[in-house]
Amino acid sequence: MIPVMRPWFGPEEQAAVGEVIASGWVAQGPRVAEFERAFAASVEAGHGVAASSCTTALHLALVLAGVGPGDEVVVPSLSFIATANVVRYVGATPVFADIDPATGNLTAKTIDAARTPRTRAVIIVHQGGVPADVDDIRLVHEGLALIEDAACAAGSFYRDRPVGAGASVAAWSFHPRKLLTTGEGGMLTTDDPEWSARARRLREHGMSVSAADRHASGSTAPEEYTEVGFNYRMTDLQAAVGLVQLRRLPELVARRRALAGRYQELLAGIPGLTTAGDTDHGRTNYQSFWIALPAGFPMSRNDLLGFLAERGVSARRGIMAAHLEPAYADVPAAELPHTEWLTANSLILPLFHAMTEAEQDQVVEALHAAART
Repeated sequence: MIPVMRPWFGPEEQAAVGEVIASGWVAQGPRVAEFERAFAASVEAGHGVAASSCTTALHLALVLAGVGPGDEVVVPSLSFIATANVVRYVGATPVFADIDPATGNLTAKTIDAARTPRTRAVIIVHQGGVPADVDDIRLVHEGLALIEDAACAAGSFYRDRPVGAGASVAAWSFHPRKLLTTGEGGMLTTDDPEWSARARRLREHGMSVSAADRHASGSTAPEEYTEVGFNYRMTDLQAAVGLVQLRRLPELVARRRALAGRYQELLAGIPGLTTAGDTDHGRTNYQSFWIALPAGFPMSRNDLLGFLAERGVSARRGIMAAHLEPAYADVPAAELPHTEWLTANSLILPLFHAMTEAEQDQVVEALHAAART
């Protein structure tokens, strides 16, 4: 079975983890600090704060922005459910907005349709690695806290700069489905030194001095707990893998873009089929290669998933719509026609660094066979 995604690991990652184990320091420590500096530099951010996941990084971002009970946060329904969940973590209310069906992203116009006097923040998702038009959103929605959910966007570019450059705060994922993976893990990036310092305390129970810093200084003075915090730490084992993966990132992106271009050429013969791609304001890393079925396609998206599986191709449904999930049945949602169309008619095809042309041909041939039924 051809998988949807397979991480690209090699002996370098194994050696890096072995060095950490041999050092005796496997919790959050010097490798995490090194990974934070390197990743922040790669996205042209002033500070990086490693976390246990993108979800926890998003939670920290909302806390830093002062979002709480009584506030509303505009989010896309078309996103993994964590984007909406973190709003509830701080006691605020998620308000679902529609998306541009060509990109899967929020726009200034769709945010405006969902915004109310209680709106305190917007979580802008760069869906599947396709950059959202952040400058346009900033221009129209000045005064709102703009939090970038860049879970899928490591290696993507917006207006010739890395996604996340210039963001007040952005959150990143290193889950195995992402290009750069640490197994699990995430990162918060910001240019604000006060937010960075507070995020570091919050991720470690609100501790005034981290365990690694206290150990390095040799201090015996007890730490203080300045506010209620969380346990959102990354380990040095994960960070060691992340440092190797970060060095691989340009090669990973180049390979995925080449494979995506080949997909687009080979699938061009299916009338009306649309695919993910670059925008006029950015360049995607193709974290996911999604396709949307045209009206009149011979089978439904769900039937097509089964058809592909029978032919050795593991595909996935497109991005979920959170407002259609039971967990959000109690949240009123405006009409979201583009979201509902895209989530019902799209699927994600296999795409990974080591994918061969023969494997890609197998995927394409199965899709053409489905189109002929």
